[in-house]
Amino acid sequence: DFEALKAAKPELVEFLYLNKYGKESLDFSNPTAVKVLNQALLKEQYGIDFWDFPEPFLCPPIPSRADYIHHLADLLATENSGKVPTGKEIKCLDIGTGANCIYPILGNRAYRWSFLGVDVEEESLIAAGNIVDFNDSLKGEIQLRKQENKHNVFHGIIERGEFFHASICNPPFHDSAESARKANARKRKGLSKESKNKSERNFSGAAHELWCKGGEKQFLRTMIQESKGYSKNVMWFTSLVSKASSLEAVENYWKMVKVAESRVIEMKRGNKKTRIIAWKF
Repeated sequence: DFEALKAAKPELVEFLYLNKYGKESLDFSNPTAVKVLNQALLKEQYGIDFWDFPEPFLCPPIPSRADYIHHLADLLATENSGKVPTGKEIKCLDIGTGANCIYPILGNRAYRWSFLGVDVEEESLIAAGNIVDFNDSLKGEIQLRKQENKHNVFHGIIERGEFFHASICNPPFHDSAESARKANARKRKGLSKESKNKSERNFSGAAHELWCKGGEKQFLRTMIQESKGYSKNVMWFTSLVSKASSLEAVENYWKMVKVAESRVIEMKRGNKKTRIIAWKF
């Protein structure tokens, strides 16, 4: 609803144009346009007055992030007689919360869950902290903690006696800066087909947000292996998986640590298909 979004964020007007069907649309190849759209969505749909962070941190597409949160709500409902649990008593752990702090924001505003957001980058945590501090509705609802060892996922983060109903993660998908650059170029080419703007990048992303040694598969292996040691601290472990080719490896990792239950939840938005993996002990 662009009229509602323009009312929430008048600056959005300058990034809109008429597409070949004569419909109002957004220049999705322009990262500034995407950020302003996100700000409008967060204000109009979730009551978030301030959402900003420095470049080059990742600027996520809000709808797909909301999809993850809603699928997680359905998963938690399976442990609650089919009813989605709400309120601050439901605690979630966000691995790699990023400067945008998007999953804690959406989970809190949609279901009033409380969150612990974790990141390896101090600058990301400062930016996320500013978002929380400048929105009264988020104060006291979202806590932030630094992961001091970039090779760990849960180690050094979950403290003795802490319990989370779920952990969530949007892992770095690529195995090198070069593969991240090539993927971004393909995305840019697709996004700019209908747009006059040939922006150099969309959604952006700092290095640690986009790639890690071994890529998605290695990150998931570390996450699943470490999760075994926190079986009493987390009810459902979950993560996004970008590549279908990673699922066979994930199944093997689950067998290695002897999970009690596992699921692959497919998500599709437009032409993009991704999936959530979930497991428990």
